Parts: sequence; C-alpha cells; structure tokens
Amino acid sequence: MFIQTYDTAVTHVLFIPLSVCHSQPTKNMKNNDSTTSTCNSLLRGELSAIETYTHAQEKFSAHSGGDILKRICASHQTSATALRDLIDASGEKAVTSSGPWGTFATAVEGMASLFGESPALVILQHGEVHGISEYEKALEDKDLHESVKQLIRTELLPALRAHLVELEHCKSMVA
Repeated sequence: MFIQTYDTAVTHVLFIPLSVCHSQPTKNMKNNDSTTSTCNSLLRGELSAIETYTHAQEKFSAHSGGDILKRICASHQTSATALRDLIDASGEKAVTSSGPWGTFATAVEGMASLFGESPALVILQHGEVHGISEYEKALEDKDLHESVKQLIRTELLPALRAHLVELEHCKSMVA
C-alpha cells in the first residue's frame, strides 16, 4: 500500500510505502519477547505464503489467474518485509525460513498438479483465512507492541482480506 505526497515546488508525485510512515518500535520493544515471538510467527506465515504462491503461480497461466497470484505473492513479500523491518529495528533477529509452514507450499503445489487449479485456489483461500485469524489473534495480545498492532490494522489485515476477494475472482476465471 502506498500514500501519495505532492511536492508543490516540483511537479513530482512521490509514492511512499505505508510501512515507512509507521511509528518505529521503541527500545521497550527490544526487550519484549512476546512481540518478537509474535512478529517472527507472523513472518513465518508470510514466508510460507510467498513459497506457496510462488509454487502455485507456476501452475497457472495468465488467463487463468496467474497474474493475480503474482500480485498476491508480491503483497505477501511486502508484508514480510514490513514485519522483518520491525523486528530488525528492535535489535532482534528475524526468522529467515517458514519452518514447518513450508510444507503447506508443497501441498498446494501437489494439489494443483494432481487435481487442477480450482482445488488449489480453495487451499490458497484457506491459507488467507488462517492468516487473518493469526493477525486477529495477535491484535488481542495485550503485550504486543503498538507499532506492530498499527501495522496489522492498517496494512496486513486489509491486504489479506483483499486477497480473498482476488482469489474469488481467480476461481471464477478457472471455472
């Protein structure tokens, strides 16, 4: 997601990623194990989504929704970067792999190969719903740093909800 700013002295439009506009984590986030743990868990989910969409888009042609899957994958990459930036800014170490979630990517690839595109899209939708659930659960954590909650509310959750709409459109293209 981007915001537009206009420089009145020059006729250029600047696009600034919203994550740049968020408040930076404070030093008390550095010692907040709950926030770091939650951010890393959410980051693992985003990394898994990237793997999953990377595999899935290889199975779809542009006319059957491949471009939509590429856009969703790019959105997950943006979300992963935003989470990684928050963790790094706090002085903590961000995870670099999806861990057990990586097997989900393999399952989607296998499903698309065996049963076609439509079942794979259903699995992708379930993954997005699971991601929404994880972000909503994180928002309930009273120990989660406010900058992370702000990122979830303004960028991460709206992106996942938009993905569901895009996947529905994609399903209508392959039906």
